Amino acid sequence: MNNLFDITGQVVVITGGTGVLGREIGKYLAIQGAHVVLLGRNEETGNAIAEDIRKEGGDAMFLVTDVMNQEKVEENCRTILEKYGKVDALLNAAGGNMPGATIAPTGTLFDVKVEEFQKVLNVNLTGTVIPTQVFLRPMVEAGKGSIVNFSSMAAFRPLTRVMGYGAAKAGISNLTAFLAGEVATKFCPSIRVNAIAPGFFLTNQNRALLTNEDGSLTQRGADVIRQTPFKRFGKPEELCGTIHYLISEASSFVTGTVAIVDGGFNTFTM
Repeated sequence: MNNLFDITGQVVVITGGTGVLGREIGKYLAIQGAHVVLLGRNEETGNAIAEDIRKEGGDAMFLVTDVMNQEKVEENCRTILEKYGKVDALLNAAGGNMPGATIAPTGTLFDVKVEEFQKVLNVNLTGTVIPTQVFLRPMVEAGKGSIVNFSSMAAFRPLTRVMGYGAAKAGISNLTAFLAGEVATKFCPSIRVNAIAPGFFLTNQNRALLTNEDGSLTQRGADVIRQTPFKRFGKPEELCGTIHYLISEASSFVTGTVAIVDGGFNTFTM
């Protein structure tokens, strides 16, 4: 039997490829033999990440994108197809949060800025729909492919503060299940749509929320660790195995799922 986890030669597109998680996953997949295309906003950072991956023996390229701009994403897709001729997997890792879409401990619902709430919904949810529309087309033409969306612990339970982000990520989980059936029944049962739900990993987005400048835990960081049976934050590389599984033939009969990688956070109760 062939190695079910062999991804040699796969073309993997990663939105949010310059983020802490996206770059780590991209590096891992490239070293495993995939052709990795990182999409992001910051050209200098993206090119540096791609160069680092190439220095380690992997194949990677970076393209500037805006996941809210369909024309730009379509341009990215054309560039990728011109170079590689196919797209095997799409990782929708782009996302983010804004202060106005959160509620501070001393604030209330009346402090939420609706325009920022809408922007958070857009970048996380619509910013997943647009790349999916664009990169699904070459998968349909090839009759195979894998799409992995990025959900969150906030999709499973209403975490305090992150009102907009939680609503958006809950939408991602629902969208994943919907698309799994939609794509399989109307296009091809060999195209799978799943999601990954990371627990708490220190990223540029949440570092200041979970840790102080001296590295000690904030109250929220301590609350997270208390709720996590592993008693630590996740390491970015600990997402790679699950992603590898979801884009490989090892998961050929898996679709519509949300794979949780959280050190037990979501299931732990006092």
